[in-house]
Amino acid sequence: MRVAIVTESFLPSLNGVTTSVCRVIEELRARGDDVVVVAPRSRADAADHYGGAAVHRVASLPVRQFDVGLPTPEIERVLEDFAPDVVHVASPFVLGARGLAAARGLDLPTVAVFQTDMAAYVRQHTPGPAGTAAAATTWRWIRRIHSWADITLAPSSAALADLQHHTVPRTALWGRGVDAALFNPAWRKDALARALRRELAPAGERLVGYVGRLAPEKEVERLAELADLPHSRLVVVGDGPSRGAVGTALAEAVAASPGRPNRPPVFLGSRHGDDLARAYACLDVFVHTGTAETFGQTIQEAGASGLPVVAPRAGGPVDLVADGVNGYLFEPGEPGALRRQVARVLESPSHAASLGRRGHELVRHRSWSRVVEGLVGHYDDAIAARALRRVVAETPAA
Repeated sequence: MRVAIVTESFLPSLNGVTTSVCRVIEELRARGDDVVVVAPRSRADAADHYGGAAVHRVASLPVRQFDVGLPTPEIERVLEDFAPDVVHVASPFVLGARGLAAARGLDLPTVAVFQTDMAAYVRQHTPGPAGTAAAATTWRWIRRIHSWADITLAPSSAALADLQHHTVPRTALWGRGVDAALFNPAWRKDALARALRRELAPAGERLVGYVGRLAPEKEVERLAELADLPHSRLVVVGDGPSRGAVGTALAEAVAASPGRPNRPPVFLGSRHGDDLARAYACLDVFVHTGTAETFGQTIQEAGASGLPVVAPRAGGPVDLVADGVNGYLFEPGEPGALRRQVARVLESPSHAASLGRRGHELVRHRSWSRVVEGLVGHYDDAIAARALRRVVAETPAA
């Protein structure tokens, strides 16, 4: 199969969209499929190939540390030259919208992957009634561009319900895989992981951690609610535009705790590969803070690492965390709810270990190869749907 992927984000930018696109490329190439990628040109050095797939870079503009691809005619030329069997459009909004329009003009089958809840982000960044109006406008744009796709895939039941509520047509569910060979409980025995643990918790503190991008929509400041948990320490892995604000908020919350404050929060920066796996292995509990997530890939990574998870009862985490099974969900609008659920995990080491074991069992079989096989099934459906439309269009009216 020949697959063209048009993505709003790609290496060297690191985020959920980039990660899933990279895994899809790797698995498609392992199957023997031909792949070409259209992605924004980066301000940093960026390779023109990945995993055996050519990467065509188009003009972009920097927006909040992201390279936003511009909808240029280059996309049509790439698609026309490559002649794909299907066009996969990852998280379409600007560049992806042009990709869908170009594919439609060339009568190519399309699969759009809804991955970023831009309407929720717009609402968070625009206070008051203006935010509600801006979110409604954003949803109208999302509905329009996704209506050009033969199939739109949502990563979670909450995201799928949002798409259906806003009358986006032809939707289906497609989840995400996890690299259980990289993220697994065995890292706790690793010498470097154990050394990092001793460095972070010299007095045996329980480590409460977050992994992910530091941006306003991730709501990492919620961790301040945990600042006074007895004999604990906050650990943050990641970077982004909110690094300074989050650092100040958490440090001040810990310092202001009554009695003898905990050690200051520690920021480990961006980590990847084995270093990221070691960072997960150091933690006692993983906390996911964002309420506008369409999935929650770090929840799966934490689960594969054998960690109990606490996450908001909103969006993608609802599919990934079951109360009392692999962690707990907290009500994001209820003051103190996050602290209570994290305390439930930490009050009993045996209970925490049990939650972590079940979390590992839940996700360890969700390999990317299996997930991409399901994606190829959606590709086939899109190809069949496009072929049927051609037949209908070519059939004379009675």
